Amino acid sequence: MGRRLLLGTLGLGALGVVAAPTLQRGLEGFLGSVSGKDPTGLTGLLPNGGGFRYYSVTASVPDRGEHDYRLTVDGLVDHPKTYTLADLRALPQTRLVHDVQCVTGWRVPKTPFEGVRLAALLEAAGVRSSAGAVRFTCFDGAYTESLTLEQARRDDVLVALRMKDKPVTHDHGGPVRLYVAPMYFYKSAKWLSGITVTRDVRPGYWEDRGYDVDAWVGRSNGRDDAPTS
Repeated sequence: MGRRLLLGTLGLGALGVVAAPTLQRGLEGFLGSVSGKDPTGLTGLLPNGGGFRYYSVTASVPDRGEHDYRLTVDGLVDHPKTYTLADLRALPQTRLVHDVQCVTGWRVPKTPFEGVRLAALLEAAGVRSSAGAVRFTCFDGAYTESLTLEQARRDDVLVALRMKDKPVTHDHGGPVRLYVAPMYFYKSAKWLSGITVTRDVRPGYWEDRGYDVDAWVGRSNGRDDAPTS
């Protein structure tokens, strides 16, 4: 990213704090497009109009949509299955509204997410008695996450198709992302493509780099933030 573009981006970030909602939506789209071409990662330091920040661990992420998105459920299950977007939309949907808390400190209050309870997908797959955890992979080709089986079966863990009452955008991890309401937001893996039931927890991308595996908001990573659910 050139110096002129960086300074312009910083200026827009400051403007977004006081801008009207229409301008804020434009800022969100601008930062999303710029972040995909920013090898420095500096755009990830900027909040957009909705209060979120853009993070990706790869230089670029392919788009997936109606015709080419797939979510695979496999591993220690009796009935492996691959879901299309239409398949997921046809299942019962759950809407949750909680604060979102990032481990880096920012927080977005009362954010709606809607989708299929992860527990429902696991039940349909027929989890075997030897299973103890779930591993998540993403179509960016790099990001991973994990939950214990007990955590994955909570009612406030979703395979989310909607965020803020709209389809999850590509920049926010769409068309499908994980949403783990009571944990720091790095557990809510973006660009979700695989759910694999395993025997034991396998630390995810950020856990391999020092973050806590059990990432309860306010009770992990040395932070004391207020709980989100």
